[in-house]
Parts: sequence; structure tokens; C-alpha cells
Amino acid sequence: MRRSTRIITEPVRSGQQIYVEGADLIVTQPVSPGAEIIADGCIHVYGLLRGRAIAGARGDETARIFCKKMEADLLAVAGVYAVADQIQGALRGHAVQAWLEQGKLRIERLDA
Repeated sequence: MRRSTRIITEPVRSGQQIYVEGADLIVTQPVSPGAEIIADGCIHVYGLLRGRAIAGARGDETARIFCKKMEADLLAVAGVYAVADQIQGALRGHAVQAWLEQGKLRIERLDA
């Protein structure tokens, strides 16, 4: 099944929430602390990701989060989440992807 995609070309500011129903989300600008991006599908951030990113918001366990520079407060896929304190220091500031594997959230560097 092909999902539709929404592309955001402006920075996502603190206090702003973007929810994309039934689609993937691509953000080409930074996501600020205090901002929240949510998609029923995958999330791609081609910049700095701070704030919160929630993929698979309606339970899609195949959804993933990709970002170029991870400094997020929270990452979640299909309701399984990790907060900043749980995300290993070696991942911060690097390109990462997050996905579910056997019900657990995995976060891995892409630029290693």
C-alpha cells in the first residue's frame, strides 16, 4: 500500500504541533524544542530534530523515524517511546533511525 506524504518546508517552532493523518511526514527544516511532529506513517527530518517525533501514531508498527541530527526530547513509534534520558549519548547529534523490533524501540546511528 502506498501512503501519501506531506512535506513541511518551514521550521517547526516551539509550541507548534503538526499531525499528518494517514500519511508520512517529511520536514526539510529544523524542529525546535517544544515542537511536536506526529504522523500515522513514517517521519523524515532533513535537519535538526529537537522536541518530539511520534511515528505510527495510529499503531503502525512498521513506521520509522529518520533524522539528520537527533537531539529529540522524545521519539515514539506505535506508542513505544524513549525520552531524552533513555537515548544513548552516542546517538545525540547524529543521523539516526528509530523503529520497532519485536515490540521494542531501536534507535541506531546512520552515519556510523
